[in-house]
Amino acid sequence: MAQEDMPVDAAKRAEIIDSVTSTLNRAYVFPDVAKEMEQHVRELLKKHEYDTISSTNQFTQKLSEDLRSVSNDKHLNVSYFDDEYIEGYMNDTLTDEEEKRRLRMMAYENHGFNKVERLPGNIGYVDFTAFEDAGIAGATAIAAMNFVSNCDAVIIDLRQNGGGSPSMIQLISSYFFDEPVHLNSFFFRENDTVHQFWTQSYVPGEKMTDVELYVLTSSRTFSAAEEFTYNMKNLERATIVGETTGGGAHPVEGRFFANLNVGMSVPFGRAVNPVTGTNWEGTGIEPHIVVPQDSALLYARLDALKKLKDKADDEELRDALNWDYDNFSALLSPKAVDESTLRTYAGVYGPRTVTLEDGILFYQREGRPKYKMIPMSDDTFMFEEIDYFRLKFVTDEDGNPTEVNGLYKGGYVDISVRSN
Repeated sequence: MAQEDMPVDAAKRAEIIDSVTSTLNRAYVFPDVAKEMEQHVRELLKKHEYDTISSTNQFTQKLSEDLRSVSNDKHLNVSYFDDEYIEGYMNDTLTDEEEKRRLRMMAYENHGFNKVERLPGNIGYVDFTAFEDAGIAGATAIAAMNFVSNCDAVIIDLRQNGGGSPSMIQLISSYFFDEPVHLNSFFFRENDTVHQFWTQSYVPGEKMTDVELYVLTSSRTFSAAEEFTYNMKNLERATIVGETTGGGAHPVEGRFFANLNVGMSVPFGRAVNPVTGTNWEGTGIEPHIVVPQDSALLYARLDALKKLKDKADDEELRDALNWDYDNFSALLSPKAVDESTLRTYAGVYGPRTVTLEDGILFYQREGRPKYKMIPMSDDTFMFEEIDYFRLKFVTDEDGNPTEVNGLYKGGYVDISVRSN
């Protein structure tokens, strides 16, 4: 979109409104709402509400706001575009070099897949920011799904995901169902058709039909990312954690009025979920576990660990999961320990040194980094960066620390006697 602008007068404002409302009446997903939007902006025009606006860019912004005040449709938008952009769109062709550059940039961004890792407790984590078309990004998505396929729980992070293609929704969803499942349908108004989307029978690699599945959301989670979330929630396949999503359920297409240097995004259809018979437009999707988006990953991991430890039938595995669960419980709700008690712990314990800084204990072993100590109880502390290790203080009859025990996941204990 250009930074420049063009002037707009009364005749051009009227012509823009004519073009926009005509398109809405012809294509907008809800005909009755299209009529209401037209009536609203024509009344504003008649009342001279737009007379003071002399910029095409400002006028289209105001027109968008007024249309959305009736429709509450976040996909609906009217914008100013310069001649160069309009010409490029109308030609609707890319040279071979331009197409190569576009694909190269998509690959450079790894098709939106930012992080794929295995977390403690055998929990898989996949963070991606766009549902790119599976024909282009499918290999990357398949690699991500296969990386976490041996995990007992999987967390899909859509907190920064603004949407994309239904084909990627199909591909990723297919890893979590045994048999073909009807995910969603789209009704298209102009040709009065319905397009159904189902999971695929076959996917490259192992399916994860029994794993505990989590989807992380924020208010920025939008469009196709919301569809994935809505599908999984209503199919009772995933636990949603985070914030209510943005609320955009309508597919859109661009329409341009080249003589006016104006274009618009027109929601021309609506999602129809096979379970609810409706969609999330204007309301968003409320999570099962409502927490600020910054805390969503911690809460999802805690819930996953609880479910995994409760159903573990192997004692060694259950002990390991209990260790991880207790760590995350402390991260979310650290034990409050009196500062006078913390002060007594400060000292040197052989190769280990404990210091008190601004009311917080820090731990450092010779030649290694310093770590913040997080209280699990009055005498036991864990570390976010070294989740396999804890430090427990042992005191005498008078409550004076005499040694620290380094507790390791798996049961090993390393004792260091206080040396000052």
